[in-house]
Amino acid sequence: MHKQVLRAGLFGPASLFCLVAQASHDTLNLQQQWVTATRTSQASQARLAASSLLDRQAIEHSQAQSLPELLQRLPGISLTNSGGPGKATSLFMRGTPSNHVLVLIDGVKAGSVSSGGLAWQDLPLELIERVEVVRGPRSGLYGSEAIGGVIQIFTRQADSQQARPFFSLGYGSQATRTASGGVSGAAGPAWYSLAASSQASHGLEAKQPRASGYEADHDGYRNLASSLRGGVQLNDDLQLSASLLQARTHNDFDGVNSKRTTGFSAYGEGVQDVLGATLSYQPLGIWGSRVQVGRSQDKSDNFQDGRFYSRFDSRRDSLSWQNDFTLSAGHVFSLGVDGQRDEINGSTPYARDNRDSHGLFSQYLGERGRHQWQVNLRRDEDEQFGRHDSGSLAYGYQLNHALLLSASYGEAYKAPTFNQLYYPGFGNPQLQPEQSRSAELGLSAEHDWGQWSLHAYRSEIDNLIATVTRLVNGKRQSMAEGVDRALVHGLEMQLSSQWQAWSWQANYSLIDTQNRSRRLVAGQSLYGKPLNRRPRQTFNLELDRALGRFSLGGSLHAQGASYDDLAKQTELAGFVTLDLRGEYRLSPAWRLQARLSNLLDADYQTVDGFNQPGRGAWLTLRYNAL
Repeated sequence: MHKQVLRAGLFGPASLFCLVAQASHDTLNLQQQWVTATRTSQASQARLAASSLLDRQAIEHSQAQSLPELLQRLPGISLTNSGGPGKATSLFMRGTPSNHVLVLIDGVKAGSVSSGGLAWQDLPLELIERVEVVRGPRSGLYGSEAIGGVIQIFTRQADSQQARPFFSLGYGSQATRTASGGVSGAAGPAWYSLAASSQASHGLEAKQPRASGYEADHDGYRNLASSLRGGVQLNDDLQLSASLLQARTHNDFDGVNSKRTTGFSAYGEGVQDVLGATLSYQPLGIWGSRVQVGRSQDKSDNFQDGRFYSRFDSRRDSLSWQNDFTLSAGHVFSLGVDGQRDEINGSTPYARDNRDSHGLFSQYLGERGRHQWQVNLRRDEDEQFGRHDSGSLAYGYQLNHALLLSASYGEAYKAPTFNQLYYPGFGNPQLQPEQSRSAELGLSAEHDWGQWSLHAYRSEIDNLIATVTRLVNGKRQSMAEGVDRALVHGLEMQLSSQWQAWSWQANYSLIDTQNRSRRLVAGQSLYGKPLNRRPRQTFNLELDRALGRFSLGGSLHAQGASYDDLAKQTELAGFVTLDLRGEYRLSPAWRLQARLSNLLDADYQTVDGFNQPGRGAWLTLRYNAL
């Protein structure tokens, strides 16, 4: 029992009484226990969702320098970045923006309640054990925000009863220095994992030189993070666990009309905190109950010319009680309730600074013969926006031993953020929750020679909230406005295999977004135009080969053109980046890694006017105790 507990760790919504299988670094491998797609530890029903998994082995193997860089290689995902390391980063999943993607960290809802998004650039990659990505609506399980999908991040965890230390040191372009270290293990019925990481970079000049009025300097970034995860098996039926992730950042950015003669520049100091505790109890063999409490906090202080400029303090408290009943082999019924309180404080006045919500959800997972299904129903009560019902239905049919046909339909919603409602000069208190309806058809297979999958989907989003620019008293001003309707059609393809000593995997995404609003913006119709900053096509290829103690690999990322604005006035050109990596295993515990990034020195932008890194080189030394 104790070894099983060690492997299960603190998986948040996971059933802590199930053994979590070790994940391979193949993102298409679904023959293991998954958590996010069903809020329970399930393997078979996870195949009904378009999902990807990245474990610690895959993270280290990729040699990615940040979490956004890692996620960008997955199907259906694209990112925008405003000027290099540590700068504002947005993630788009299946054509939906960052605040349509629910993010869980060790089971706790994370992100800013003011902007609705997550500071992706600040999450420390060295402290992450595993990432599960589920594409498609999941409001039927999680409530507001899960329109585009769910990403769950698990911090470092213990996987052995022996104390196992690790550390890494790295140096690279832009004078980037990285370091990380930690230890995990067990003592009797308790287990623990403690880790810390640091990153510092001189950065690059974030704004394009043509952007007059901004500082012409390098915009540096520093990140100091720590994580703690542990638990104790109180008896055969009762388990208590807790987790903490904190990241403290210093971020230089280009301030407008900064007084360069003073020697000061614009910068921000930020803190990201995610804290959770879980009590799991299994009074009967067929019944497991779990209570989880959590807090996610996003704080930032901003300065210009050495003077305080603004402060934001966003906090989300959550409580969840879930009960899972195993009716028979392959049949699980879940029933639970979630509670949540969002609060915003700081130097900016909001007409309203807090709100409460709660939801009741149920789920039935079943399989019989070649058939399997997942049914979710949920009712949420928001004190500001009232009642919202959501749910989803997924069905799979095993055509033969390798081939699975799946179909699903889901409805989801997203409550407006405090910024969208109340931020001075930008917010619109008349906004209503965004609502979506999505249908999907999938075909996937697992063969001896490899795996492949194909997913086609269609989503309709009503009351989509977008940032539009209007003339107000003769000045251009950005404002939040509801779009009558938007359509998203998409296709995702994945393929992985091995050929002789080479292993490779590729994915291709085609996304067609259409604005269906008949409102005029600045006297112009946006009907039929694509949503901004969503490339129509993306392609990723990973290729690796092991040569004794050496291993070689490469990553290619290509994406098509997009537009920076809803009116299609500013085009962002497509681009291709190529990375090469190598590793030499000095001993079973020691490895030396080297990487060349953007080898072709592509000059590109994902946000108009903001630079992206050119060609770079990185060297990392790693130690992992066996």
